[in-house]
Amino acid sequence: MENENNSEVATLGGGCFWCLEAVYDELEGVLNVESGYAGGNLLQPSYQQVCSGATGHAEVVQVTFDPQVTPYREILEVFFAIHNPTTLNRQGADVGSQYRSVIFYHDQSQKQVAESVIREIDEMGIWDAPIVTQVLPLDKFYVAEDYHQEYYKKNPYQGYCQVVVAPKVAKFRQKFARKLRA
Repeated sequence: MENENNSEVATLGGGCFWCLEAVYDELEGVLNVESGYAGGNLLQPSYQQVCSGATGHAEVVQVTFDPQVTPYREILEVFFAIHNPTTLNRQGADVGSQYRSVIFYHDQSQKQVAESVIREIDEMGIWDAPIVTQVLPLDKFYVAEDYHQEYYKKNPYQGYCQVVVAPKVAKFRQKFARKLRA
């Protein structure tokens, strides 16, 4: 989805949104990252409601990026490198449909790219199991509560951040060193 300033938006769920936000905050070409919820059946869900697993929402990030610097395909390559897309409704110890691997596309072009990237990764045999990432149209994105925004930046020494988020950020920095924000 392209808008007036030539930026695009990707909406991705790959476990806890704190992990994804921390990584995309460091990616060259990313203009903004916002944590939130998508894919459910309740209007204006709260974190507690989403965590119950009853609303159908996934924890997601909405990434606004400059496709001239980092194309959508590269946004997805980072996505698939920093989470396990083969585990249904879980990432590590985070279990439930709210932690599912999902790409919410904004237009048909994003859908085609997402399906192509998934096919290519599956064909390369990188994972021991098939990719279970859902590719769904974005219906509505709800911004998460303020305390979730920039959570890792604000709480780098919090236990979850040390054990779960920091290793994903380190993996991203190593694998995508050439694409780190200056």
